[in-house]
Amino acid sequence: MVKMDMLQEARRRFIAEMERCQGTKYRDLKAEIVVSSPLSSLEAIGNPDRDDFPILRGKEVLVQAVYGGTAGQAFSPDYGNFQGSLKDVLELPLESIFERAIMVATMNAVLRNLGLAGGTVHCKNTGPKICALLTEAWIIEQDADKVGMVGLQPALLESVVKALGPERVMVSDLAEAGQTRCGVKVLDGLEAAQIFEQCPLILMTGSTLVNGTIDGLMETAGQHGNRVVFFGTTVAGAAYLLGLERWCPGST
Repeated sequence: MVKMDMLQEARRRFIAEMERCQGTKYRDLKAEIVVSSPLSSLEAIGNPDRDDFPILRGKEVLVQAVYGGTAGQAFSPDYGNFQGSLKDVLELPLESIFERAIMVATMNAVLRNLGLAGGTVHCKNTGPKICALLTEAWIIEQDADKVGMVGLQPALLESVVKALGPERVMVSDLAEAGQTRCGVKVLDGLEAAQIFEQCPLILMTGSTLVNGTIDGLMETAGQHGNRVVFFGTTVAGAAYLLGLERWCPGST
């Protein structure tokens, strides 16, 4: 059985949506300019009340695309600068993480411009704190015995631990593997299978769409019957296109 490449499928559906909404073939959109560039940490997240976000530690950047005056963003560990037409973006080979980030950020910007997706811009300043409070209440409402997190977002992890206690939370993150955060040992990628085996509810970072790990992770989730809820702005457009569940209450 051929595995689905979720980003390639999202791109296919994205093109179909644009052609449907705009009444023209994407090959005729050369004049539509997309600018994609990494934001500074201040531009991306402002001055939150904690300093342990990966973007503040230089482990990732927030790539922003602007289309027709609307912005879409995507987290990426790799970055550069890109300017070109929408057609140029759609014809990227998606062989590098940065190319994938450009594609994802652009889909977010365009779908927002078309009124089909929202929450494409990351929250700033007190936003992450408010998001964490809302997440704590939301987790309690889900009534899950155990919750796994794929990709460490420190404010969200803290809120999930507050809601359930550390013994009912598991988390995996390659960059933080072996560390203990909020009373929970961070597992590496090889140990991540334990999360899917033990946690009915999985919170997964949308960054998996950019780094290319989403396909294998979703296949594993399907094998174990996990409910997967993506968090963050990165996956906003793909969530609309692919019918993915998403939780990102602080984004705009």
